[in-house]
Amino acid sequence: MTRLLILGGTEFVGRAMAEAAVGRGWDVTVFHRGRYEPPAGTVSLLGDRTGRDGPPVPATGSWDAVVDTWSAAPSVVREAARELAGRVGRYVYVSSRSVYAWPAAAGLTEDGPLVAGSPDAGDGVPYGEAKRGGELAAVGAFGADRALLVRAGLILGPYENIGRLPWWLNRIARGGPVLAPGPRELPIQFIDVRDLAEWTLDAIAAERSGPYDLVCPPGHATMGELLDACVRATGADGTAADARLCWTPPEAVLAAGVAPWTELPVWMPPGESHDAMHTSDVSKAVAAGLRCRPVAETVADTWAWLTEIGGTAPHRPDRPAVGLSAERETAVLATAPAAVPVTNPGGR
Repeated sequence: MTRLLILGGTEFVGRAMAEAAVGRGWDVTVFHRGRYEPPAGTVSLLGDRTGRDGPPVPATGSWDAVVDTWSAAPSVVREAARELAGRVGRYVYVSSRSVYAWPAAAGLTEDGPLVAGSPDAGDGVPYGEAKRGGELAAVGAFGADRALLVRAGLILGPYENIGRLPWWLNRIARGGPVLAPGPRELPIQFIDVRDLAEWTLDAIAAERSGPYDLVCPPGHATMGELLDACVRATGADGTAADARLCWTPPEAVLAAGVAPWTELPVWMPPGESHDAMHTSDVSKAVAAGLRCRPVAETVADTWAWLTEIGGTAPHRPDRPAVGLSAERETAVLATAPAAVPVTNPGGR
């Protein structure tokens, strides 16, 4: 039986990883601060990665692999990796495609140029540099042959604590005309958190190492397919029966001063930034077994989870809120004459 330690394991990526591993019959230990209930079937150990309110890693025990999702000070990853190097077989660091020098070229692979990073850096470094420093810390303690670097892109799905897909779902659930940033056929790349978890566990079992970019392959989904799925999911119970997607040219959205990615989550207008975010070459991960579920399944399952918890998703305090205010949306729709209302998918 594979023994897995997850540093965290009670939120979003860590929770999905823990549940998937338990589902495989693995022996799973989650090391967390006690703010949320640990997933069923796991061994729960309490601590604090920073060492302020508890030990930074478990004091005893050995595991076949450890999964670390830390995204702040790289020095925290460094200390954990050093402490666990003699007690864990493989260090899996869930990194980010933000480690690539911006703007990442269209079709970039794992060989692309990287940002600077240091495993010794403390708090306050930019996100990409923090993730790169975490990568260097993992490799420094475990070596290139025992460190797996999972460079995830946009992560969506149940348990999301950033707010991107939950915002779209809740906005469309309110109904009425919805500012839909075009073009409708604009390709997007993301990874369902559960597909991320399953691929990572497969990679642990196969003893993989080195960097892998992890998002769905190009052509897997479009902005139109994502928002159509939101309308179908929220309209199934009549909640968004009158929701109308108003597809608005990107030029009109930008001219209104709307911020891509933050005010309209997921969306980047065509051009350099879109290519950097949504055109990654993931052939290496696909060759290593990456399988991605349909976007409609990700959306429907996220809505089911949101409904179950009362509609308000948890939000990480270290990330800014996302989404466009109702007042701003109304103003943009009123001044964007090219906006095209589209009836609900499926005839609703």
